[in-house]
Amino acid sequence: MQAPAAVTVVNESGRTPLLLLCEHASSFIPPRFANLGLPESELRRHIAYDIGAAEVARHLSRLLDAPLALTGYSRLLIDCNRPPEAPSLIPLRSEATEIPGNRNLTAAARAERDRLFFAPFRERVTTLIAERQPRLLIGMHSFTPVFLGVPRPWQVGVLWHRARTLAASLLAALREDAALLVGDNEPYRVTVEGDYTVPHVGEARGIPTALFEVRQDLIGDPVGAAAWGERLAGVLARVLADPAGIGGLD
Repeated sequence: MQAPAAVTVVNESGRTPLLLLCEHASSFIPPRFANLGLPESELRRHIAYDIGAAEVARHLSRLLDAPLALTGYSRLLIDCNRPPEAPSLIPLRSEATEIPGNRNLTAAARAERDRLFFAPFRERVTTLIAERQPRLLIGMHSFTPVFLGVPRPWQVGVLWHRARTLAASLLAALREDAALLVGDNEPYRVTVEGDYTVPHVGEARGIPTALFEVRQDLIGDPVGAAAWGERLAGVLARVLADPAGIGGLD
C-alpha cells in the first residue's frame, strides 16, 4: 500500500461556511514502525482510529458542500486531537492496551512524529481557516459501545467547551428524535489540557466549535455511515440557516 498523505482535504472549494475535521480518520502505520509492536488485529480497533468517522465526515462534506480535512495516519503514532504537551499525544497505553513502540522515545523521535504526521495537518487546517473564514468548525469522531467493561448507552454525543449556544442548538436538534439518547459532553468532556481541536484550533480563533461523537457500531458499515451522515447533515443545515443558533463563545 502506498503511504497516504498526512492530510487530505476534500471539497476544498465547498461553499458552506463550515469547516469539517476528522482527526482520527486512519489506522495506517508505516511499515518501518512495525505496527508499534502490536498485532495487526489491534489496528482494526478503536485504539488505532475512529471507526466510521471518516465515512460519515465525507458524507457531511458532500451533503453540506463543506470542506473537510482528514488525517492520514493512526493516532497511535501521534494524536492530532491532543495539545503538544498532553501525555496522551503519543500514547503509552490506549484503553487497556500497552503500545510497545511508543516506549522510551527520544526527543528527536517525538519531534519526527510531529513533523511527519501532525504538523502537516495543523498547518493545512490553519491555512483553510485563514482562507475560508468559517462560521463554525465541527470535528467528527466515534466512540466504543463499551469502554473498559462499562456500557455506553448514548447513540451520539456533542462535545463542547465555550460554544454554549452552538452546543444547545445541536443537542436540541438531535433530541427531537425521541429514540436517541444524546450525550451532552458525553462520553467525553473537552478540556484545554487534553484536547486540541475545540480549544486550540477553533476557540483560540474565536470560532464556535464542537465535536460529534457517534457510537461506532452504528456507523461501522456503509449503510450506517450514510444514514448518520444524512442525520447530522440535517442538524447542521438547520443550525447554519439561523445565525442565532451558532452564537459566540462564553
